[in-house]
Amino acid sequence: DHLPGLIRAVEREGRTVVWSCDPMHGNTIKAGSGYKTRPFEQVMSEVQDFFAIHQAEGTHAGGIHLEMTGKNVTECTGGARALTDADLRDRYHTYCDPRLNAEQALEIAFLTSELIKREHQSREQPTALAAE
Repeated sequence: DHLPGLIRAVEREGRTVVWSCDPMHGNTIKAGSGYKTRPFEQVMSEVQDFFAIHQAEGTHAGGIHLEMTGKNVTECTGGARALTDADLRDRYHTYCDPRLNAEQALEIAFLTSELIKREHQSREQPTALAAE
């Protein structure tokens, strides 16, 4: 809700910053099973909103911070395998914050690459139209 105004304030001041999204923090919930988890869909939604807002403001989405592991853990719900609350107990190995597993991390990477591709295409389109 506040990101567009923050972007405009930074732009008005003539500052150059790297905008980075941390969709993992602030997205934990306590599942019915008692495990602390993060819903994959909420994490991805925050990434999508981050890109959409920057595209609307004409600025660049510069980075994303993720908590992840290459291991086949079950700490975050959702994703392509649709992990549920009941799946959390299978391989919940974190002693701190829940991490995306290898499949979920790759899924975010591929979805984010599509967002980056769209961002580049939208920036190239006005140039291509002007050349015609």
